[in-house]
Amino acid sequence: MSNLDRQPALSVCGGRGFVVAEPVRELLSPRTVRLGESTEVRRLLPNLGRRMVGAWAFVDHYGPDDIADEPGMQVAPHPHMGLQTVSWLHQGEVLHRDSLGSLQTVRPRELGLMTSGRAISHSEETPRAHSRFLHGAQLWVALPDAHRTVEPHFQHHADLPHATAPGLDATIILGELDGAVSPGSTYTPIVGADLTLTEGAEARLPLNPDFEYAVLSMSGEAYVDEVPVLPGSMLYLGCGRAELPLRATSDASVMLLGGEPFEEEILMWWNFVARTNEEIQQARSDWMTGSRFGEVKGYDGPPIPAPELPGVPLKARGRVR
Repeated sequence: MSNLDRQPALSVCGGRGFVVAEPVRELLSPRTVRLGESTEVRRLLPNLGRRMVGAWAFVDHYGPDDIADEPGMQVAPHPHMGLQTVSWLHQGEVLHRDSLGSLQTVRPRELGLMTSGRAISHSEETPRAHSRFLHGAQLWVALPDAHRTVEPHFQHHADLPHATAPGLDATIILGELDGAVSPGSTYTPIVGADLTLTEGAEARLPLNPDFEYAVLSMSGEAYVDEVPVLPGSMLYLGCGRAELPLRATSDASVMLLGGEPFEEEILMWWNFVARTNEEIQQARSDWMTGSRFGEVKGYDGPPIPAPELPGVPLKARGRVR
């Protein structure tokens, strides 16, 4: 997953100074961003009003798009460091290639999890033979300082655990929810889950009061703590919740994202999560000179060049609003 902005904004994230320590209902509106040749996404994080939710630092929602006669997602090779990427589909397929030699088609409600660690590059594309519709979310998880230079690796989990209640089926993407634990590797206390609700369902989902949470609406008409959340929008919920009331007035699906507030201050620019301006400068130089991030083989096209750095030094400042 790439941030393809040619003038990417500096995002200063982390730290606990702006974490809401009590339950809130803060609706976040997306901004529209072009991704690759033919995919338009709604970017929810980073947001002008909210930079992170736990270790979740980047959230894009896209589709449903009718790509029957279109190439779909075509994102050429690009680099990452200091983070994990999470690919999550409701419809369609995405072919993942990376500089480790991984080649994997990710399908609906399968976990594609890439841990960039010190450095990796990858591409994402809709296969030539593909489903009519493409619909999903792409997310980043910031790695803590103790693990941000781990060896890069890619995981694919087609069979994920579930937690259920009347009218509710929860697929556990990362972390633990209601006793079900995802096999995906995590480096901070975190949770990600896909919640499918049937029309008329009312449920109360158990939460960890020490976590902060947000809910991204994927489809349908759902009320989260009695707030209507439309597809492509996100409701930030703060901390201090032991449970979450959910109600669906149609068949609906939402993603629950949460985790222990990320204590460290981080610097995010383009596709890099770092701690200092010098690290960002070195990463950009390494990518442009063809070192460190490796080569993605098999993709039909050149890699994405890095944007120009801003003219002022970058500095991690915490959860600036």
